[in-house]
Amino acid sequence: MVEPVGDEERSVAGSGPELALASFDQLFAAEYRRVVGLAAVLCGRQTVAEELALDAVVAGFLHWERISRYDDPAAWVRRVAVNLTTSVMRRRTREARALLRTALRRERPVELQLPDPSFWEAVRSLPARQAQCIALHYLEDRPPSEIAVLLGIAEPTVRVHLHRGRTALATRLGEDIDEEET
Repeated sequence: MVEPVGDEERSVAGSGPELALASFDQLFAAEYRRVVGLAAVLCGRQTVAEELALDAVVAGFLHWERISRYDDPAAWVRRVAVNLTTSVMRRRTREARALLRTALRRERPVELQLPDPSFWEAVRSLPARQAQCIALHYLEDRPPSEIAVLLGIAEPTVRVHLHRGRTALATRLGEDIDEEET
């Protein structure tokens, strides 16, 4: 049965899937932006609100056969959006509290007081392997054999890095190098 509406005609008799999808499309077109606005006000972030609104509309689509018979299917979609937003906000609050608890329990790093800051600044300016070998040797008093194991390189290579590092440091710091030490 076709019923005239002004100059247009509208199908009233159809209750098949085409009509259901058409009415869902109308709901989506009319309500999506409003649902996004509602979620944005509740969560405070536009991108999160868009995701939540889309999730709510998808839930409406999945349950459309049932909610299309409600007096106001858009109210159901809004309620889902509100519930999703509440869940997200609760999750964020729990995450923030957990991060705060772990931050409070974490030990603060000990400030290392190095005896000669200019020396260690010069060490940091060396090539990486030389700096690593120098630091392990002088700061931790490790022999070349242990340094080799820690860095995964050969012991003679450690000795070469120590020699070149000492030579470069002596040049940078304007000191004479003791040849027996290298």
